[in-house]
Amino acid sequence: MSLRRKLFRSALTLSLILSLSAGLAEAKPITIAEQGSFTIGGTYKEKPGTFSQENFIAEDGQRAYGDFAYVEYQKPVKAKKLPLIFQHGGAQSKRTWESGPDGREGFNTMFVRAGYSVYLVDQPRSGESNLSTEAVTPDTPWASNPMYGDKTLYVLSRIGHYDDEGNPVPNAQFPKGEENYQAFQQSWTIGSGPLDNDLNADVLAKLVNRQKDGAILVTHSMGGTIGWRTAIRSNNVKGIIAYEPGGTPFLFPETEMPKITEARFKALSASAMGVPMEDFMKLTKIPIVLYYGDYIKIGSENVGEDKWGTEFAMAKQFVETVNRHGGDATLVHLPEIGIKGNSHFLMQEKNNAEIMKLALDWLKKKGLDK
Repeated sequence: MSLRRKLFRSALTLSLILSLSAGLAEAKPITIAEQGSFTIGGTYKEKPGTFSQENFIAEDGQRAYGDFAYVEYQKPVKAKKLPLIFQHGGAQSKRTWESGPDGREGFNTMFVRAGYSVYLVDQPRSGESNLSTEAVTPDTPWASNPMYGDKTLYVLSRIGHYDDEGNPVPNAQFPKGEENYQAFQQSWTIGSGPLDNDLNADVLAKLVNRQKDGAILVTHSMGGTIGWRTAIRSNNVKGIIAYEPGGTPFLFPETEMPKITEARFKALSASAMGVPMEDFMKLTKIPIVLYYGDYIKIGSENVGEDKWGTEFAMAKQFVETVNRHGGDATLVHLPEIGIKGNSHFLMQEKNNAEIMKLALDWLKKKGLDK
């Protein structure tokens, strides 16, 4: 082997070693002070009678347990004072906040790296909280037709669209390829009982109230209304980060109901629910930020873009109403600040570190990062 080739190979080897070392340096180990899981809330229904071992499969004297939340948590060494509690959206679970479809790091550990204790919630009747005291009903979201988990939710989530042959065409930030497409489609979960967001908020409030100094809620999609309702139920909510809230009602004073912008398919339109002014005013006592991604357009031929156009219009009215009553709500439309190409699942996409940085900056600005 010539001296020139030896030098080239030596230089190439050194380059690879330096590259690997740099990669390892970027992914610093996470030092965890405490981690674990538990359930919170829940109830049971009991069948009258006496349990008998001779007829041990009979219902008599037995209970059906359910309607609790499953919580998984991690606390880093020298954690910040206020933990983050993550509430997922409809037909989802705590997986929303875990690794993305291409395996990239999720918010669950990214925020731990930033010094926050993180609590991931599977709301009652979802994910690992899949016991219900009520039977599934026809109006349980997505339960009546499992095929909705394919193209329907792909389009409604603005992940992308489909070409003339029916092949998925992802947006700019969603990782491309059939493997990533399938990984995303395998993240859906169908509730084991009717959707009850007052139940979900009751249980989430119990979790918030267990935090000595309070907590910051991080919500997504249909979980947005759960966050608003939890803040009404608990004074321990110190702030809310809401990623594309919608699909369930925004809250307004019952005497100041908003204008409804209808989607092309009326059932997909944003909705609102009136609450007493005294309850609504609780939302004006904490800082709130709402983030929305790209591909949002009322009247679009893409049903997802049109649907989220109506949600964005409702979000504007919600923020205006909170602020008009002395609150501190901020609406961030990512394309307007130069961040383009994100879908409804912006926390899982290729620029999720950039999305997270916005939240970290907001937390610091509001004094919630101590």
